[in-house]
Amino acid sequence: MRLHVVLLALLGMTLSGITHAEDGGLVFNPGSNRWERKSGVSVTPKMMRSDKSPVAREIVQFESRYKPGSIVIRTSERRLYYVLTDGTALRYGIGVGRDGFAWKGRERISRKAEWPSWTPPEEMRRREAEIGRILPATMEGGPDNPLGARALYLGSTLYRIHGTNQPWTIGGAVSSGCIRMANEDVIDLYGKAVVGALVFVE
Repeated sequence: MRLHVVLLALLGMTLSGITHAEDGGLVFNPGSNRWERKSGVSVTPKMMRSDKSPVAREIVQFESRYKPGSIVIRTSERRLYYVLTDGTALRYGIGVGRDGFAWKGRERISRKAEWPSWTPPEEMRRREAEIGRILPATMEGGPDNPLGARALYLGSTLYRIHGTNQPWTIGGAVSSGCIRMANEDVIDLYGKAVVGALVFVE
């Protein structure tokens, strides 16, 4: 029950009628008490627990102007590239900032965290409260936490590359500016990326 309530709060649900999740493709139907896609395909408990991305990671040819170990995020593609040494990169599917929250720039990874806690900025809490979504002041790390299994912090900004407990949102414009990865993928990237590495958001 606690997980059910947390998921409703984090996705901005209400229980009056059918309500839509932020990715636009998922709805909660209180009549059937189930998550459903707009097509009517139910989101199963297995999907809710999954750490796998719907977008398989793969090694691809990539431009050589980026130093190996750099991360290149192409928001229009909804893909993140971890640059390798031989003119290739490891490509991952990601979720990016929704309309009004997308950004571009260059930062460095300033720190890394396993199962990070989440402290929503006060501005975010006020913004969400105005539309009836009450966010916690802070939330300890763990499987229910929206930051997922790992986080890579970008400079002194509030942005992160982080995991998610909502893998079905990968490939969408869903966040408040952070780069979202499935837990399996963010764990893989976490093991490769080092503090100080450059991150290019294009």
